Amino acid sequence: MEKELITNLALNGWNVQVKRVDTLLGKLSDEQLNHEVSPGRNRGIYLLGHLAAVHDMMLPLLGLGDALNVAYHTPFVSKADKEVKDLPAAAEIRAYWQQVNATLANRFASLKADEWLARHTAVSEEDFKKEPHRNRLSVLLNRTAHMAYHSGQMALLAPRA
Repeated sequence: MEKELITNLALNGWNVQVKRVDTLLGKLSDEQLNHEVSPGRNRGIYLLGHLAAVHDMMLPLLGLGDALNVAYHTPFVSKADKEVKDLPAAAEIRAYWQQVNATLANRFASLKADEWLARHTAVSEEDFKKEPHRNRLSVLLNRTAHMAYHSGQMALLAPRA
């Protein structure tokens, strides 16, 4: 019961953050997404692509299948904003965000509490025995905080009431 409670709390936190980003995206135009969050900083479009690509990379990291679109990983994870001249259109990145998170939600729903506490694919079985905290749940918690951080930056693009 305790494991289920903990994993449900973590999943709830993840789902709340995804919904917050979805709500924010509903308020931001494609033009607004193309602005920097503050002078000299990342653009909203880059942050959205970055979040979607990092979420996509969670699929193989958690052992839940292949990434959906590895072509997004280089421009949004390996490169900094503005290093890549031609990013995909905002509508395409929005669709990628939706697809990745719908896929994750589906795969997350299939995991039992014990499976959340299993190792992720970036840690060896030997290292996991020494460091059992390097599990799927820790990845989920880390990525939830990562999403909250970047969505806070993107919120700076929202029109003020």
